[in-house]
Amino acid sequence: MTTVRHRRLRAVLVRLGTSVLVLWGAVTVSFAALRLTPGSVEDALIGTSTVTPQVRAQIVADHGLDQSFLVQYGTYLGNVSTGDLGHSYQLHQSVASAVGSQVGDSMALALTALALALVASTVLALLTARRARWLRGFSSGVELVGVSVPTFWVGILLLTFFSFRLGWFPAAGGEGLAGLVLPAVAVAVPLTALLTQVMREGLEIALDEPFVLTARARGMSDAGVRLRHALRHALLPVVTLAGWMLGSLIGALVVIEQVFNRQGVGRLVLAAVQDKDMPVVMGVVLLSAAVYVTVSALLDLVYRIVDPRLRGTA
Repeated sequence: MTTVRHRRLRAVLVRLGTSVLVLWGAVTVSFAALRLTPGSVEDALIGTSTVTPQVRAQIVADHGLDQSFLVQYGTYLGNVSTGDLGHSYQLHQSVASAVGSQVGDSMALALTALALALVASTVLALLTARRARWLRGFSSGVELVGVSVPTFWVGILLLTFFSFRLGWFPAAGGEGLAGLVLPAVAVAVPLTALLTQVMREGLEIALDEPFVLTARARGMSDAGVRLRHALRHALLPVVTLAGWMLGSLIGALVVIEQVFNRQGVGRLVLAAVQDKDMPVVMGVVLLSAAVYVTVSALLDLVYRIVDPRLRGTA
């Protein structure tokens, strides 16, 4: 019992240490990259205004831009460790407030798109795994198109047909469920295509296992075998991939939120990069890394729910 507790404690400490390293690495790399980009922060702060050299020097000093790179980096890490993400240069508010006001819309879009993709991919994989060759070939061709087509182009097609021609959904900036449908579908299309491929392969491997033959010998229907036995065995790689997708959706949201004129973290970080608003960019990077860390920890729990054999491991 003591050995098991030690192993579990060690696993928890390793997880915490890895999470801290991921957050530190994300902040460090993004901080260095933004400092090395062309242009200067003080120019972004001043904008198109004409100021005297004395005023410019005062702005530089007020924001600590006259200090060395290492001093600025150390100061930022110290502030982040206390929960202070700084203040936006352009929005004139705290980074926590700026990001917090937008993260709800982005998370709603990301989670809705992922939920749609999981449901659609599960249905498609169950319907096509170990079916007629022409059906599997047709499905694979559609999935290849879904993965290859740019997300923004899918969004434009959806807007053209369902908004401009049919008028079923708002063309841009819609709120509520009506404004969420088309952006979520656009984001879900490539996710569905990839998840379907992975899940179908897992189902076909599971359907060749001896336990499936045993279940069929007991008189279980084909649908029962697929839903009660094969699907669970095919879910582990899908869960891993879905977690990775959720963590990487901020990049896709930058484009989709522009196409559909939606508020969200994607548009916020795009404007911040263009304005060289470093505190906001760093805040979004930290948020993205935190999502990865959180999803990774949750996946460990989901693995044990999907596969009972993992519940006794550390």
